[in-house]
Amino acid sequence: MPGIKETKILFAFYLIVLATCTMSCQNNTSTDLIKINTLSNTVHEVSGITNLGKDHLYVINDSGNKNILYRLDEKGTILDKIKLPDTQNVDWEDLAYDTQNNIYVGDFGNNNNKRKDLVIYRVGGVLKKDISIEKIWFALEDQKKFPPKKKNFNYDIEAFIHLNNHLYLFTKNRSSKFEGTTKLYKLPASPGKHVAKLIGTYRTCKDNADCFVTGATVNRSGDTIVLLTYNKLFVLSDFKGDDLFGGSIQKIKLNHYSQKEGVCFKNDSTLYITNEKTKHHKATLYEYPLNK
Repeated sequence: MPGIKETKILFAFYLIVLATCTMSCQNNTSTDLIKINTLSNTVHEVSGITNLGKDHLYVINDSGNKNILYRLDEKGTILDKIKLPDTQNVDWEDLAYDTQNNIYVGDFGNNNNKRKDLVIYRVGGVLKKDISIEKIWFALEDQKKFPPKKKNFNYDIEAFIHLNNHLYLFTKNRSSKFEGTTKLYKLPASPGKHVAKLIGTYRTCKDNADCFVTGATVNRSGDTIVLLTYNKLFVLSDFKGDDLFGGSIQKIKLNHYSQKEGVCFKNDSTLYITNEKTKHHKATLYEYPLNK
């Protein structure tokens, strides 16, 4: 058994190690994410978010939940529950908006890469509370097998935007030989049956725990796109036409790993970001300043 002197030395050493570890941990987890609020359990599986202005922040839950669009205030409190008639929540994964304040609900989650009923709901009359629903059915141009071999599992979609009267979809790569490629598809933002054209690819990174795309958004000016992963942002700018990956791409590490699936612009310099409830995190609404 150590004596009093040795005990004091050990205790002092313990305090030094603890302080060093604490400082190191703080440095490693430093993040510019700003927590706004914990979200209600009603939206604990939040999978998409979009913004039509003050007190018109909208979110959805993903598969197995009700076909409801939830309106939040800027603190994340639920203000309204809007049931969407003639819709089904097979696997709702993202929200988008257009300049006419229509909201698009992406029912295109496809974990097993075998769905043939991919659909996007265009929801009109949201601000006037006079809801109308139109359906945009689509198939992916290059998918021939349902499901394909696991090494080709890159037909799941969890992110999209509306831009110039078209919808742009980004895949969540689930391939067994993951190398970070997200595929970009384009289809008309009009009701009916369409084939989504494959128009580009981009390799995010090789970490199969973080480099798949889970959300997307575009600003009101249509000149900046943000892709979301669990711990990263990819900011696309200076692109021309459909060549969304042809301009400048800024990669931002958030230093905050959680199941983030929703992102939208609050304004040109700030993002809203949401994550789902998991064992280690509550469903939460965050802000992130893009221009620091």
